[in-house]
Amino acid sequence: QVQLVESGGGLVQAGGSLMLSCAASGIDFNIFAMGWYRQAPGKQRELVATITSAGSTNYADSVKGRFTISRENAKNTVYLQMNSLKREDTAVYYCNAKWIANRDINDYWGQGTQVTVSS
Repeated sequence: QVQLVESGGGLVQAGGSLMLSCAASGIDFNIFAMGWYRQAPGKQRELVATITSAGSTNYADSVKGRFTISRENAKNTVYLQMNSLKREDTAVYYCNAKWIANRDINDYWGQGTQVTVSS
């Protein structure tokens, strides 16, 4: 059974920092691309950052220079370091694991962790 368990969310003041973690089980973590997405109230889920199995990263323009995604394959864990947080970063943050081979699509989501940034 595949599980993605996020942790590290919470309430923080604007300008502060948080680090989210996502522990994966039930998958071959080394071959999966991992990502963080977020969904604010009344808005669609959006990409925040992704990291490939080889370690290449991609960020939404809104978080470039402030957020850093990383992975620790030995611990089957992906992280999102969030600095200089803004009120508009308030959202539920979801961990994603994705691996596509030929027509076989493996796409898994965590339950989400709430991040609230106060002014």
